[in-house]
Amino acid sequence: MEQKDKHKVSKQLENNTAYLKEALAVGKNFDVLQIDVVYAEREMALYLVDGFAKDDIMNRLMEFLAGLEPEQVDDDILSKLVKTYIPYIEIGTSNDLDQIVDAVLSGQTALVIDGICEAILIDTRSYPARGPEEPDIERVVRGARDGYVETLVFNTALTRRRIRDRTLRMEYLQIGRRSKTDIVITYIEDIADPKLVEQVKDSISKIDTDGLPMAEKTIEEFVSGRHWNPFPMVRYTERPDTAASHLYEGHVCIIVDGSPSVIITPTTFWHHMQHAEEYRNKPIIGAYLRFVRFSAVWASIFLLPLWYLLSTNPDILPDALSFIGLKEPGELPLILQILIIEVGIDMLRMASIHTPSSLATALGLVAALMIGDVAVQVGLFTSEVVLYFAIVAIGTFATPSYEMSLANRLIRIALLILTSIFHTYGLIIGITLFIVWLASMRSFGVPYLWPFIPFNMRAFRDVILRSPIPLKNRRPRILHPKDPDR
Repeated sequence: MEQKDKHKVSKQLENNTAYLKEALAVGKNFDVLQIDVVYAEREMALYLVDGFAKDDIMNRLMEFLAGLEPEQVDDDILSKLVKTYIPYIEIGTSNDLDQIVDAVLSGQTALVIDGICEAILIDTRSYPARGPEEPDIERVVRGARDGYVETLVFNTALTRRRIRDRTLRMEYLQIGRRSKTDIVITYIEDIADPKLVEQVKDSISKIDTDGLPMAEKTIEEFVSGRHWNPFPMVRYTERPDTAASHLYEGHVCIIVDGSPSVIITPTTFWHHMQHAEEYRNKPIIGAYLRFVRFSAVWASIFLLPLWYLLSTNPDILPDALSFIGLKEPGELPLILQILIIEVGIDMLRMASIHTPSSLATALGLVAALMIGDVAVQVGLFTSEVVLYFAIVAIGTFATPSYEMSLANRLIRIALLILTSIFHTYGLIIGITLFIVWLASMRSFGVPYLWPFIPFNMRAFRDVILRSPIPLKNRRPRILHPKDPDR
């Protein structure tokens, strides 16, 4: 109890300033300011972080306070300052010095007054932020061009702009003993399953770590478990319209300050296969685009292992498909060629991330030479390997979810190794284990392969086809929405 009282705001200003100066390391941090002032013949101290406070607002506040006369605030200075003489919307009080320290470090301004055992917190912060732009990995031909940014308040505003439901909830949390990262859990109260909401909030509140250096990715690893599972248990989006559509279905979204990616929970395998472009076209066009995308994703997983099996076992090929095999075996074993090109593509992908845009053309020329005609001519690869791997690479890049594409790549390599060792049995066993593994996974209690396993005809039709919006009059049953009808 003594320790708790020790950190309460004292009526003696020098006691408060001594504690705050030490806790905020004023003098050691050039950007943490302590401004000693006298207003209405009362000694006060302002604490703020220089990079967060809005200079024009602070100047106006100080002008108002400088014009106060002692008789205006003699009766109840705290109440009169908060309710009358500080003209600002976001204002509050606190009697906990530790809470004041956290508030100042998050960007608020603290006003400590001599003789008052509470401090005034003024939210004058303005984080450095870029403007909303269309996300690079979720582009559409037609549609909104705004996207989430790294500032929490901007992201909540972009979401509210699309959902004006009075039951939209945005619940605030701080996670991280040192980082004090701001997190918002958002859902539509009249739609979302209360058990799902509580499960998400409970899993986040149990996070016990000093900081979230990777923002939303750190959150995912804490709440999803299955640390060695390559498949994403949540979906990321940088598009407000995508997040809004999931909220209307009954999902729960997690917005993390410092990240432009919003987490959508729960998700299934099929959520990572959908793209906003399908819903920006007529239903028949959207269905065609979805069919093409699904074909590309399946090709990225199964085409190369299947082609390897047929190439190494030409006797199982019918005469009409005899062209599939190798014309020339090449200098290296076929499986080694495929694995080398797998690693080579990943090396190129990583190099492209770190290569300045001005050198991107040069990198493309190097890639064309390394995995192109020269590599075939010297005998490193056969032309068939380059051809089929190009198809697989296109399927990988056509996968809407970046995390899903990386997971599918690992599955493809595993299937290739099993096929090279056990041939036909290896491919069959590998595919079977892959499906069983996916079927055993759950995201916040939702089966990962739903509505395929367990099977739901109506929902599975919506997965395979891009149904017209007027016909999608029911929300996904697996989410147990409070309002199942749209």
